[in-house]
This record gives sequence, C-alpha cells and structure tokens, in this order.
Amino acid sequence: MAKKKRKLLVSKNSPQLRPLADLIQKQRHKTLVLWAIDCSDRILDIFETYYPQDMRPRNAIEAARSWSKGDIKMPLAKKAAHAAHNAANDVVENSAACAAARATGHVVGTVHVATHAMGFVIYALTSLIYASDNQNDFDEVISTESEWLYKRLKYWEANIDNMNTTWADFLKRD
Repeated sequence: MAKKKRKLLVSKNSPQLRPLADLIQKQRHKTLVLWAIDCSDRILDIFETYYPQDMRPRNAIEAARSWSKGDIKMPLAKKAAHAAHNAANDVVENSAACAAARATGHVVGTVHVATHAMGFVIYALTSLIYASDNQNDFDEVISTESEWLYKRLKYWEANIDNMNTTWADFLKRD
C-alpha cells in the first residue's frame, strides 16, 4: 500500500504570507521563540484531537520551552524534534495531524535557528487548512489564520522586553 503524499498547501513564497514573512524577518530570535511556542498550542490541539495518546509533538514543544530556558541541551531537544517528525511520518494518512506534528518539530527548530520560524508557519497553516471545516475556501482560511499568527507575533514583538523570562545562554546574546 502506497503512503499518501504529504502536500504542503503554502510556501514561504506564497503571496498571502508576504506580510507575515516580512514581519518574521525583522524579529529578534527570542521574539520568534516565544511566538512559536505560544502559537504551537493551537496546532498541537489538532494533532491531539486525532492522536491523544501520542505525546511526541507535545514533548517537542516542552523540549523547546526547556531548551530556550537553558534547562536542557541541544541533543535532547533535537531528539524531541526528530520524534515529532517521526510522529508525522506515522500519521501520514491524516494530513492535518501530519502537518501539525511537523509544525511542532519546527518549534524546536526555531529555538535553534530563527529561520525555522517560516517552517513552523508553513506546516501550521497547512495543518489548520486541512483541519478546517472550510477547506474549499483555501484563501479565506489562509487569510484568517495568517492574520492570527501575524497578530500574535506583533504582540510578542511589543512585549518581548517586558517578559521576565529565563533564557539559555545562546539566546541571551540576542
């Protein structure tokens, strides 16, 4: 039996994502970390609706939180990210859950390198579209969901310096 092809529904070059992509480019690494972790809960809910017993995506988000604070080291966080991607491979027949699991892996990646933030966006939006009751109006779902992500990023941009957050040493230099 052939596995279902995992189709991404947006890319970093999608015109609908240009405002969000431009805003991401202007952010400090720490801002993107807090934003991706914050937004990940919504995506995690999609995965857990279908696979509530599979903790790999949840563990990836927890690893991102812990790593960003310096509570764990990169090898452990990387292992959690790979586990989330393995969870995606295991649920490839469910496009919404598959994309959600990949998005959680990119949350961990965002802690490592800010450029993973767009990977989070691409997989999160793909998951949200597949999970939507309104899949036939692709543009409306992308518009609504990318606007939500944009507003959350603006919130973190405005509040990053007011956060009493413990940071890993490599993020303190940001």
